[in-house]
Amino acid sequence: MRYFEVTLKATSCNETVNDVLSAFLGEIGFESFVEEADGLKAYIQEPLFDETALKETIASLPIENVTISYTFELIEDKDWNEEWEKNYFQPIAIDNRCVIHSSFHKDVPRAEYDILINPQMAFGTGHHETTSLILEQLLDAELQGKSLLDMGCGTSILAILAAMRGANPITAIDIDTWCVENSKENILLNNISNISVELGDADSLKGKGPFDIVIANINRNILLRDMESYTACMVKGSEIFMSGFYVDDIPLIQKKAESLGLEFVSYKEKNNWAVVRFIMK
Repeated sequence: MRYFEVTLKATSCNETVNDVLSAFLGEIGFESFVEEADGLKAYIQEPLFDETALKETIASLPIENVTISYTFELIEDKDWNEEWEKNYFQPIAIDNRCVIHSSFHKDVPRAEYDILINPQMAFGTGHHETTSLILEQLLDAELQGKSLLDMGCGTSILAILAAMRGANPITAIDIDTWCVENSKENILLNNISNISVELGDADSLKGKGPFDIVIANINRNILLRDMESYTACMVKGSEIFMSGFYVDDIPLIQKKAESLGLEFVSYKEKNNWAVVRFIMK
């Protein structure tokens, strides 16, 4: 299958812009992304490419003061796993306790938790600071026997680690069809049986829960918009871990969280990205 490679350049580009852009492109059939300093390279199967849909998607992005331009070309067939192995996805170790790697990796270091994934995209591999921050939180959290929601699950590596550490049952939700299918594949690769993966957004949470733990690694604006839906699935003592935003954004996140009955517990940061932990009072 041949692919179109679309190169998107954004003014004032940052990780949040790339995250939002890739999420919206995923809704129109793009299935893999490579982050660059000034934007993304996005890939879509030749029969699915629709330039009109691309233009409409760019115009609808909920990002202020950012202009996005693009070019595209049809590229030859490639061995995409080989491309990932050579250029993008390398094994990653978290606190020497968890290692994340793919089936094509050799000489992987041993760790207490070994997560096998075959990512079809450039996010959710554990390399991004926000993902690794939540992985670190999950390694330290008490998860045994606790119900858990992974909102915006991506490749589901967070849900998979939670399952390995005893969380049960687990619900993983994403708005991207490709993420849902990739999550199911990765869950099977790790012989996990207690994660339910669903396609949806915050509206799909109605009637679900309650959850003992909620994790949401998305972006600031979506967290602020959807936090009320998350807290509606929580009870007294439930915890929520949120990431996908900068340290400077913590006051906004905290203000919204406290208005919904959450109590701030702690935060950690890495390269100016943050993860925050709250508990339901």
